[in-house]
Amino acid sequence: MAMKTIMLVCSAGMSTSLLVSKMQKAAAAQNLEADIFAVSASEVDDILGKKNIDVLLLGPQVRYMKAQFEKKLQGKNIPVDSINMQYYGLMNGEKVLEEALKLMDNK
Repeated sequence: MAMKTIMLVCSAGMSTSLLVSKMQKAAAAQNLEADIFAVSASEVDDILGKKNIDVLLLGPQVRYMKAQFEKKLQGKNIPVDSINMQYYGLMNGEKVLEEALKLMDNK
């Protein structure tokens, strides 16, 4: 299975870093090769210019930007969704990873 690249976007990149480490642990437990990282909303364009990603997940603070990101990624076949509030609140890396993988399977 190819490496999965999952980008999480939040307002500053801080709160989401804990979720990233929990998602990385969950991926490791499933023997899944994944590059999971968080960036602030202002860094997205820069990262997209340098890196191919498989899915973009929005933290609750920036979920209002979903349409903007969908427009940006149009034609690139990269699913965009906001992270489930409950999973985010509980920092449930396993569930968020599951959501990301489902999005990739459905694209």
